Amino acid sequence: MAIQIRKTGLQIETTLIEGGKAAAVPLKLFTAFAVVKNPWAGRGFVDDLKPEIHAGAPVLGELLTKMIIEAVGSGEAVEGYGKSAVVGLDGEIEHGSALIHTLRFGNFYRQAVGAKSYLAFCNTRGPANAPIMIPLMDKNDEGRRSHYLTIQTSIPDAPAADEIVVALGASIGGRPHHRIGDRYQDLKDLGQDVANPAGV
Repeated sequence: MAIQIRKTGLQIETTLIEGGKAAAVPLKLFTAFAVVKNPWAGRGFVDDLKPEIHAGAPVLGELLTKMIIEAVGSGEAVEGYGKSAVVGLDGEIEHGSALIHTLRFGNFYRQAVGAKSYLAFCNTRGPANAPIMIPLMDKNDEGRRSHYLTIQTSIPDAPAADEIVVALGASIGGRPHHRIGDRYQDLKDLGQDVANPAGV
């Protein structure tokens, strides 16, 4: 069964001033979302989610990735990236997870931006206008704290009880005036091997 998409949307946010000080380079945050009918809602407990994952996840991954890349201008320009799902109240958290925690969804985005790090993620359940939280991290460097960001938005009429909101997020730039250092400096200060932080 093909995934039913009720609507899509794109949001672009630009931060010019942070902490009362102009940003040397404005931070740009991009959100692409799709509101889809939950294919498992109203069916009781469904053991095998794979048929709907295989039918829906690739469609959403390709669509949302295309929306982000067109808005940003190129995959190369994306610095931070992440994903999120919000399930309506008639669904399970597992339903949102099923659509975004699969290579059939995420690989479109990873490959389009040339990423090395995993996609930061959030999956929650809520009513219409529930917060959509998209954590971001540097696409190539998980220890680069300047790019630990969270996009927060909402959709007034979604998700309905039998819907799921699926979203991708991207950043050009990191937090303005970043000054807490990166993970590697902490490891060095603690006397740990930066190349082998687990000590293995």
